[in-house]
Amino acid sequence: MPRVLSGIQPTGRFHWGNYFGAIRQYIDLQDRPDASLYFIANLHALTTVRKPDELQGYVRDAALDLLALGLDPNRASLFLQSDVPEVCQLNWILLSGAPMGLLERCVSYKDKKARGIRADAGLFAYPVLMAADILIYDSEIVPVGEDQVQHIEVARDLAGSFNHEFGETFVLPKPKVMDSSARVPGIDGQKMSKSYGNTLPLFEEPKALRKQIMRIVTDSRPPADPKPPEGDHLYELYSLFATDEQRETLAATYRRGGFGYGDVKKALADMAIEHFAPARARREELVAHPQRVREILGDGAATARKKAAEVLLRAEKACGIRH
Repeated sequence: MPRVLSGIQPTGRFHWGNYFGAIRQYIDLQDRPDASLYFIANLHALTTVRKPDELQGYVRDAALDLLALGLDPNRASLFLQSDVPEVCQLNWILLSGAPMGLLERCVSYKDKKARGIRADAGLFAYPVLMAADILIYDSEIVPVGEDQVQHIEVARDLAGSFNHEFGETFVLPKPKVMDSSARVPGIDGQKMSKSYGNTLPLFEEPKALRKQIMRIVTDSRPPADPKPPEGDHLYELYSLFATDEQRETLAATYRRGGFGYGDVKKALADMAIEHFAPARARREELVAHPQRVREILGDGAATARKKAAEVLLRAEKACGIRH
């Protein structure tokens, strides 16, 4: 069975966009324990989070959130990136042969520079560390968003070049582009993102969440006017939780007119609170048993390190570091 690997950066609290755009699909890919590996990419997060206490808090919240949302340690391994030091050793081996031009062409690096993010070496070499994350486990399937496909191509390029120079060593991974049909707009209508400050947190207290949902920006058309549901971000948010029947009923109401956006917001809040209620309860239980979370991460790291050591040794022998 193909080995599935994915990582998620702990750079802030997870929101609806993280869940519907990625986390839900990661969880759907869980299978037998040796086939699915998920890590919290705290080394990658260092390129943007520079406060130790803040990073540790985000890491803790990421572990709690992923487990509460359904990541099952009996079916998949969850661990911290930094708990597998073999990744950093492989990173240097790959970095030693990584062409500068390949990294300079990476769109994410150019985009982050354009947004004013500090252009340090970590940000520049990010794709090489990501390649090490992938190759160290003989990963075959890597679920990513469309904006990360280029980084999988970099991993394939680096692995292919190494294999050509030193002999067959690495498995060439393939990206699994996650379904982007579930567009997740923020409260201002733009793509939901921490950088835009327009998110709806997954585990916000119900009362506070209702207030945030009521602040969702809508147009100023009178309630009596018909409104096309297509492209309406409030309708799109409602559709994330609604059944097909509920979705069709609301779409008909939009086209007919004679309703207020406030009613839709209240219905959205009710559905969202109900949808995440089981996960909220699981999270509260996990918070009460922190040792259990530490054990899960430790067990996941042990599983990951066993495979990582095997692949690293193979690479070291191939390039001459080990006999």
